[in-house]
Amino acid sequence: MNPIVIIPARMSSTRLPDKPMAMIHGQPMIVHVWRRAMETGLGRVIVATDHPAIAAAVSDVGGEVVMTRPDHPSGTDRLAEALAQVDPRGHHDVVVNFQGDLPTVSPGVTLATVALLNQSEVSLATPVAEITNMREAEAPSVVKMIGVPLGEGRFRVLYFTRAQAPWGEGPLYHHIGLYAWRREAFDAFVALPPSSLELREKLEQLRALEAGMKIHAILVKDVPLGVDTAADLERARDMLKS
Repeated sequence: MNPIVIIPARMSSTRLPDKPMAMIHGQPMIVHVWRRAMETGLGRVIVATDHPAIAAAVSDVGGEVVMTRPDHPSGTDRLAEALAQVDPRGHHDVVVNFQGDLPTVSPGVTLATVALLNQSEVSLATPVAEITNMREAEAPSVVKMIGVPLGEGRFRVLYFTRAQAPWGEGPLYHHIGLYAWRREAFDAFVALPPSSLELREKLEQLRALEAGMKIHAILVKDVPLGVDTAADLERARDMLKS
């Protein structure tokens, strides 16, 4: 495999304004996220943004930046534009969508996710973590994965939902927003219109399932913190003190 890692980043966050530029120990959060991506050693890492401040922050530490249009409805669309600019001939056969608000994600989580693509039938791979807090189980903001266990902490994904599911005894799994795409699957995905369940649940990954793509998930214990609020930002600062 010849992966490329792309980090979509934009300024317009309602809960935490100017989120990518929020300072964590002297550097903007987007720089910490870029460093986490570089630590994987997977290959080329690019930040895709429409804002000059984000571009400057990444460039100042030696990172690669691609400027994109400001009107993209999702990070995936921004990623697709950047990918078309830097790799129009499809040299990279794996595309890692590395979320710009995960400054604490460990290299192991990303590498374990990409390793799921070693099975040729898998179009898309993503990590999940077991839910241990009932408030998270009930929260629509916490996306749940419903899947068939395949052994060794691996699942074939059947569905993603904001509801508390599946019903009955047993663990629930929190989906973590990091994706490793097989290139041809990603190109096919972005060419499709939004699907009915995607629009209903407001979960982009359902478009892939509705199109018949096979998604596998890996269970991880090292759960990265997604920074969405000021409280999350303080937790990230505490976690990154070392």
